[in-house]
Amino acid sequence: MTYAAALLQTSLSDLKLVKRGKVRDVYEIDEEHLLIVATDRISAFDCILPTAIARKGEVLTSLSKFWFDKLRQVVPNHLVTTNIEDMPPVVGRAENIRNRSMLARRADVFPVECVVRGYLVGSGWKDYLRTGEVCGHKLPDNLAESAELQEPIFTPSTKAEEGHDENISEQQVQEIIGVETANHLRQISLTLYQAARDYARSRGIIIADTKFEFGRDKNGEIILVDEALTPDSSRFWPAESYSPGKSQPSFDKQFVRDYLETLSWDKRPPAPPLPPEVANATTLRYLEAYRLLTGKTL
Repeated sequence: MTYAAALLQTSLSDLKLVKRGKVRDVYEIDEEHLLIVATDRISAFDCILPTAIARKGEVLTSLSKFWFDKLRQVVPNHLVTTNIEDMPPVVGRAENIRNRSMLARRADVFPVECVVRGYLVGSGWKDYLRTGEVCGHKLPDNLAESAELQEPIFTPSTKAEEGHDENISEQQVQEIIGVETANHLRQISLTLYQAARDYARSRGIIIADTKFEFGRDKNGEIILVDEALTPDSSRFWPAESYSPGKSQPSFDKQFVRDYLETLSWDKRPPAPPLPPEVANATTLRYLEAYRLLTGKTL
């Protein structure tokens, strides 16, 4: 299988680079707008891998746009356009950023990740096995791995620029950003998840969990920022094969994590490269998630 050259890093000489994140390169457009370019970088266990996942940035940008448009009645978001022709001339028309770039409104981003879990998996499963709780939520005894929870739970985490995010309690979120704001973000996160979960289930996908990021725009309004309900920020499972009591097949980067777990890597940089067959299979999973959720192909 061959794809157009994957993009590991951008260099837009006419724009000021604000941040190079794990996946996105962020540039300043003006005082009110940013250009967010989703590269094909992939991270796992909070380490950036040296292998790119072809077309990944296209999927992240296109799927985020889909969800931003679909869910804007729940909460406004930072998206202005993903059409490069509608962006300011200073962006240029570089083909390597087409279909993977987002012109976005600036916001002061809250320093917490708003995670919602509908199923018991990942770090939540590990916490449950150890304590019977997930981020302060006491759960029933004897739940199985991948079990659906009676109600989705809000399980925030720190937002680490480097190293590992850490699960924190709602009380800790309140201490960081204030009680009123924390309660508002909790309610928005749960509402977004429930709306997306119900829609995705009708398309044959279970959204096991996801994370959101929020910020305040220049008018003080809380808006959804970064990405929304992508295979990078969510666990997507095929509904037809769902069976609790084990890990599930997925349309997200869990496939990469599972491969890395077979290696004798200590999960510290530098991360090992991925074999071509693992990288290509990951691309296919991302593209299939987009197709199933939107009914379109990229």
